[in-house]
Amino acid sequence: MRQAYYNGFIYTGKEILKHLAVLMDGYEVLDIVPESAIPEGFQRIDVQGNHIAPGLIDLQIYGGNGQLFSLYPDVSTILATEQYCKAGGALYFQPTIATNEPGLMQKALEAYRQYRDRGGKAAIGVHWEGPFINPQKRGAHVEKYIRPLQKDEAKQLTEHQDALRTLTLAPECCDAACVEILLQAGIRVSAGHSAASYEQARQAFTKTGIRLTTHLFNAMSPLQTRDPGLVGAIFEDPAVYASIIADGIHVHPANIRISKAIMGNRLFLITDAVEESKNEPYIYLRQKDRYVNQEGVLAGSTLTMLKAVAYCVQQVGIALDEALRMASWYPAKAMGMDQQAGLLQPGYHSGLIVFDDNFELLYRSV
Repeated sequence: MRQAYYNGFIYTGKEILKHLAVLMDGYEVLDIVPESAIPEGFQRIDVQGNHIAPGLIDLQIYGGNGQLFSLYPDVSTILATEQYCKAGGALYFQPTIATNEPGLMQKALEAYRQYRDRGGKAAIGVHWEGPFINPQKRGAHVEKYIRPLQKDEAKQLTEHQDALRTLTLAPECCDAACVEILLQAGIRVSAGHSAASYEQARQAFTKTGIRLTTHLFNAMSPLQTRDPGLVGAIFEDPAVYASIIADGIHVHPANIRISKAIMGNRLFLITDAVEESKNEPYIYLRQKDRYVNQEGVLAGSTLTMLKAVAYCVQQVGIALDEALRMASWYPAKAMGMDQQAGLLQPGYHSGLIVFDDNFELLYRSV
């Protein structure tokens, strides 16, 4: 049934509107009209003064509802993660698999194809975080599975561009020609888990063409007095996007605020959320508001995308409309989806969420 959402603050992604209604058909935005002009045949949903926004987009999440993609890369895990994402306001997401043995990482791609072939639309493709990363910046990744990217494997990966949407790698550990093969095939390469020097990072951005970076500040070479590192190169390059984990644990709120002031619409939110696991190779133990591995290394968050938006508003001091863009339009732009998602605009398939002043989800597109 087509629905009309009215009597709320409408955050289109470009402006804030009142006294209007958003007309939806599933995920499709049909129109935004005066409340008095809601057509017949629409289910009228009075949101009672709450907030209406585009569906959020999570480009890095490892699982949800008790399932972990790095251990069980199958359709059931994608579906469980989808339900977790939607309950937290994210209507599109990238199931993410951490550095693993080759067969399991390939299985993740097959699982996505099966999900898609069965009609799944919320998952937009798989994010491989690794295995082509720097062991010095592995974080909670399993070292024995880390390996360099060879040219033959890069060519083989181009055959999976329908499923492999994003690949995080350390540019200093990969030949530029291999990275270019991936980029030319339409796979989005993201620099992360990297100890790249400033010069190496600049080369990767300006010469090789990398335009994405993974969880700013975490597992990357920092900004220092005599080496700006990967962080400095990200700040400086106006074409490079960066994700960030806004939970107060992964990154200090002042660093989020400083980064936002420098990067503007190039900074977007992810959850980096995992699930508790007692099984090798990825043992994740929950400690209140975070997950750690068996060695106590920070391994993931307990975030939802709506919680990340709330943190940015309440703790970082970012305006609500801008925090929502960081969770919708900006990740859409980073993925080349900004002509179809991330905005409440007629013709977009962004979906819609409604939440209250406490950032509790009230309604979402189905």
